[in-house]
Amino acid sequence: MNYKYVDMDAYKRKEHFEYFNSLAYPYVGVTVNADITELLEKLRKKEFPFFLTVCYCVSRAADSVPEFRQRIKDGQIVEFEHCRTSHTVALEDGTYCYCDLESAKPFEDYIAYAVREQEKAKEEATIHEEENLDKIFISTVPWLSYTSLIQPVPVPADSNPRITWGKYFQQEGRALLPLSLLCHHALIDGLHIAQFYDQFNKEISAVTGL
Repeated sequence: MNYKYVDMDAYKRKEHFEYFNSLAYPYVGVTVNADITELLEKLRKKEFPFFLTVCYCVSRAADSVPEFRQRIKDGQIVEFEHCRTSHTVALEDGTYCYCDLESAKPFEDYIAYAVREQEKAKEEATIHEEENLDKIFISTVPWLSYTSLIQPVPVPADSNPRITWGKYFQQEGRALLPLSLLCHHALIDGLHIAQFYDQFNKEISAVTGL
């Protein structure tokens, strides 16, 4: 895995890192209704898959914010050059498996590649992961539009961001998608979360403009 260690002596958030990393529950989370009106129109015309399109946009948005590529390793911060995603894929028996994807490629190339990877994941049908430090965990609740979400987290706490979205809904003529983040507060503040949502809007605009 391609990462570098952050110089903790020069790290401006060192005090914040030490404080939040000492907490039993060090996470910060938020749900924002993202406007996907124009994106939906584009997907209907081009017949692109909804989930994989959103997955591409959130993955690239997260990867564009350095703090979302940082992880805690042996009490220190490491920063990855790029991060993979690990998302849930529904299986016929009502359970799900995990599928890993790389988003550092053009959108239409990504879609074709992601469809193939999902089929491979279904064949393996497992949630076992050997190495996940560089991953961003992605899931969806497509049956519900929600206003908040509680995520399961491990003990001890990990530092992988979690991104989840629900069922989009209509409000005042706009299509809104509840999009949730859960992040380790030792690494990520509200400013970085806002940067993620800003970049997500840019990513969906880029796909809409194809």
